[in-house]
Amino acid sequence: MENAEQKKERVILAGVHTGRIDAVNDTTDESIAELAELVNTAGGEVICSVVQNKSDLEAGTYMGEGKLYELKEAVEMYGADIVVFDDELSPVQTRNITDFLGVKVLDRSLLILDIFAMRAKSGEGKLQVELAQLRYRLPRLRGLGTELSRMGAGIGTRGPGESRLESDRRHIMRRISALESQIKELKKHRSLIRERRRKDGTVTAALVGYTNAGKSTLLNALTDAQVFAEDKLFATLDPTSRAITLEDNRRILLVDTVGFIRKLPHHLIEAFKSTLEEAVVADVILHVIDSSSPEMENQIKVVENVLSDIGALGKPEVYVFNKCDKSGGPAAARDGNCVYISAKTHENLDKLIGALSDAAPGAKRRVKAVIPYSEGQLVSELHDRQKVISEGYGADGTEMEMLVDEKMYRKIHRYLTEE
Repeated sequence: MENAEQKKERVILAGVHTGRIDAVNDTTDESIAELAELVNTAGGEVICSVVQNKSDLEAGTYMGEGKLYELKEAVEMYGADIVVFDDELSPVQTRNITDFLGVKVLDRSLLILDIFAMRAKSGEGKLQVELAQLRYRLPRLRGLGTELSRMGAGIGTRGPGESRLESDRRHIMRRISALESQIKELKKHRSLIRERRRKDGTVTAALVGYTNAGKSTLLNALTDAQVFAEDKLFATLDPTSRAITLEDNRRILLVDTVGFIRKLPHHLIEAFKSTLEEAVVADVILHVIDSSSPEMENQIKVVENVLSDIGALGKPEVYVFNKCDKSGGPAAARDGNCVYISAKTHENLDKLIGALSDAAPGAKRRVKAVIPYSEGQLVSELHDRQKVISEGYGADGTEMEMLVDEKMYRKIHRYLTEE
């Protein structure tokens, strides 16, 4: 009788530590630990890791011959099904290593793409993932049929599928062109929505951050959005928008974005540009940070690098240090607009809303005015669009204390009695 629970694939992790100054792009203990989390998210079981100290990567085999023999021995000893490498392998490296080891070989990029294929729920998300996968696999088509036959099912095989990838190059190119056209149309639709928001005066705040920093949990806490949230990398992939109303009646649209990660494949940044543009066009960036992570500073650096790549730096930014219930207190002091919260326990969410209110454009002034009784329509407009704090009736008109935006301030300026 077959076991109803599918057996987890046994995975060995591999990488080369070059000792680069830029630790974010090197193989380190932290990047291997993150790679293990990715494997766990994809449904695999990590049994060991093999890391070589070497100043340069081998063009043909990624790591030295001696280390490859050590890796092959580990595969045979532990009965491994897959070897996952911490960097993106070239087509030549993938073929050579696969032939030498005789098991399925994946790199970090393909593993992330595989998880994205598993997580994508919306039509646009699925299109973007398929486009990224095909762009990744196109230069690797030569000899891929044999490799896929050896691979069978499991991690690294989700998405377009074996039959499509064994088609000729022209068919793949046609499919990429079709996907690009569909995503282009969706991008136009998204642009129209953004333009409508702009005309309506809607202020947008993009939630960005390292994967698993708690963006979805925060969105749920602020808006009761009921977005799926789980303690796994890339638990949510598709963007979600929800509105909140600030104390001064300003309406802010919070837009969740895909989580970032070190060594994020270029194919993904390209394919998800239409989604990441939400951060580019946003009025405010809410940079959600896992303050409990020992890799916090490197994760901040990764997010800022991606924001720089897509042209989203230079906007008002609030650093949201999340998970302070786990970290035991505020993170290290940092320049800029910072707030320390727990999205899980709702600690300091009022301070976050205050920080967002300060950073978002269109802040309102607190004023007092006497509106003549002949201006009844203006009083109705103030109730509909502004924040009325108190209201009374005097000899000369309706006495009101309120928070008003700049446009309304100019409109009622002649009726003001006190600011």
